[in-house]
Amino acid sequence: MSDKMTDAFNEQTRQFFEPMRRINSLMLDNMEKMTQYQLESMKRYSQMGTERMRSASEISDAEDMRDFGTRQAEMMNELSRQMLEDARAMSEMSLEFKNQLEQLFAEQTKTTEQAEQAEQAEKAGGSDKSASAKATSQSTRGSSNKS
Repeated sequence: MSDKMTDAFNEQTRQFFEPMRRINSLMLDNMEKMTQYQLESMKRYSQMGTERMRSASEISDAEDMRDFGTRQAEMMNELSRQMLEDARAMSEMSLEFKNQLEQLFAEQTKTTEQAEQAEQAEKAGGSDKSASAKATSQSTRGSSNKS
């Protein structure tokens, strides 16, 4: 008897915490993806900066300075393009996360509605049973009063 109660309690606890566990898991996965992408972006930007500083340290005459200026303009265009690409990728990740959260909430809402409907049906069934039992009891009393 106590095993059944313990199992029922454990199952109810699992059902109660399952939505929170799924949300936390989704948030953690998203945070991990975003952090990884940002670290990779930071590495790219750091490498670009390091390369530019190395190139600047190798300037020895006016011609090197002119070449450095030309490459600096190209690097700025590349940096601009990379930043736009990174912003687009982060935006896509955010939209994907939003869609996953919406799907999760929709599933949970549906599950909750089904549970509420089952509970209402159970209560309605219980009312019918108690009304039926009451009617049976009253008819039994009526027939015993006639005897």
